[in-house]
Amino acid sequence: MKLKCGYPVRKWDAAKREVRAVLIERAKAGDIIPYVELTRNITAIQLEPQSFALTIMLREIAAEEHAAGRGMLTALVVYSSGDMQPGPGFFDLADRLGKNTNDTLKCWIKELKRVYGYWSGTKGRLKA
Repeated sequence: MKLKCGYPVRKWDAAKREVRAVLIERAKAGDIIPYVELTRNITAIQLEPQSFALTIMLREIAAEEHAAGRGMLTALVVYSSGDMQPGPGFFDLADRLGKNTNDTLKCWIKELKRVYGYWSGTKGRLKA
């Protein structure tokens, strides 16, 4: 049996579809979601909010969505306290995808606007 981060690939892919669906729903509403709340919405596998597996899954989703021209969908996933922004993995990937991460707040807001714009049907009408 082939595994991904210790999970059967079939279950991993099902969980990834669940995460993506939750994030799209939030994007359409112009909202964000804390890591802990996101993990409560996953039923295919059990993931912890600060787990390596969740980090890998979010990176996969972000890279796929970016490649499809829809922005880094995982910009919506944030800490539930403190700065209430994405974790460092988001910004590491953003940098690898060629985004300017010198000002992380500006980078994050730009991605949020891109994602909200795409999923709200106003693509191209929101200034990033």
